Amino acid sequence: MKAILAIDPGASGGLAWCDPQGRFVADSMPDTDGDLLAYLETVVTAADGAANVSAYLEQVGGFIGKPQPGSAMFKFGRGYGFLLGVLMTLRVRVELVTPQRWQKGLCLGTSNGLPKPDWKRKLKGQAERLYPGQRVTLATADALLLLEYARRTEGAVRL
Repeated sequence: MKAILAIDPGASGGLAWCDPQGRFVADSMPDTDGDLLAYLETVVTAADGAANVSAYLEQVGGFIGKPQPGSAMFKFGRGYGFLLGVLMTLRVRVELVTPQRWQKGLCLGTSNGLPKPDWKRKLKGQAERLYPGQRVTLATADALLLLEYARRTEGAVRL
């Protein structure tokens, strides 16, 4: 089995991955570019090389639900580009997945009409049900759900 890495980009996002032995790890997004690079290198090393890793990166646009100052969007876009660049440099295969696609793939419905905090709590609750042995936070919930979508897409059997 390959390692599968799921990434919810952004400072308040997270990373979740399943190693080739079927163990799950979920963490908040590292604080620095250097820490993020080291994290991704650890995933590749644990999988015995980039050929054994599939990365699913949430594909996001310039609008993240409410108007943001240009400086915030620039910072977010820079971080997103850094993630893509590091994954490409490490030679990890990257699949870009929109939130709508992975949420539909997991039959989660839509956030229509729900305030954002309520929607995020709903997603966190679903991640807790899918991964009962894993500590789930608001930062890691989307990454864990994206990981579940990726595992189903890759044909991995649910543990």
